[in-house]
Amino acid sequence: MRHVFSVRIGPIGFRIGSDWRAPIGQLAELYRDYPQPYDGVPDYSVRLFAARPWRRFVRPSVMIGGDFVLPEAAPLPLAQGLLAAEMGMNLQMALGQRRYLLLHASVVERDGRALMMTGVSGSGKSTLAALLGARGWRLMGDEFALLDPATGLVHPFPRLVSLKNQAIGVAEQAVPQGRFGPLLPGTPKGDIRHLVPGADAIAAMKIPATPALLLFPSFGFDAATRAVAQSEVFVRLTQASTNYVAIGERGFTALTRLVKSIPALAIDYPDTDSALAQVEAAWAGQ
Repeated sequence: MRHVFSVRIGPIGFRIGSDWRAPIGQLAELYRDYPQPYDGVPDYSVRLFAARPWRRFVRPSVMIGGDFVLPEAAPLPLAQGLLAAEMGMNLQMALGQRRYLLLHASVVERDGRALMMTGVSGSGKSTLAALLGARGWRLMGDEFALLDPATGLVHPFPRLVSLKNQAIGVAEQAVPQGRFGPLLPGTPKGDIRHLVPGADAIAAMKIPATPALLLFPSFGFDAATRAVAQSEVFVRLTQASTNYVAIGERGFTALTRLVKSIPALAIDYPDTDSALAQVEAAWAGQ
């Protein structure tokens, strides 16, 4: 394609090609401190292209393609090309990843142990991960937890943190020194702005961690913490995985081992200050 950018995020290499310069320029700026794919060979390719030649110039719209595609996916306006690239990388992982069990979760690490947070969109897991990353935790991932079925370890996948709507202002205030991408208004999920993980997260992309605690956060409720039964945890995590069925017995074994080996708590919280205090208390009490 006319414009190309390659990057490695954790153990996974990507090559992103685009009919337009702008999305590639934004990726290159935000991922400037990240390494290249191993031996220059990406694991997945992403294509940002115009469905018709004139769509490169007249009301330009970005189709997302690559090694794996969703044929029914709608295009995005060129102004949201960065979002299209991020969605394209996530799509390749969701549909093509077979080495790791993928869990839709944010992950942070302290002292070699990983805290995983998963929940529905709007639960605040990305915001909490970003704020914990600013408080001395290592950010390991915002979108996916990469659980190795062979070892039970979680591997880093520290892509850009996707902040949405009110969470943008919260993160800007809490991380004033952070590097942020452009504000993308009016996306299918509202306003979005990406935060670049800290230098420590990027430098430690090869270092996995041992799962230690699983949290199910829920925003907009009075503060409360309660244990979650293993049976419920297992069902929730199968629903939070994009490749659990595809990797078969390995996925079942890995997920069973995870559920049996770490405590799981649901935390309700009315604001981020309360959530951070609850997270720290849960971590101290395990």
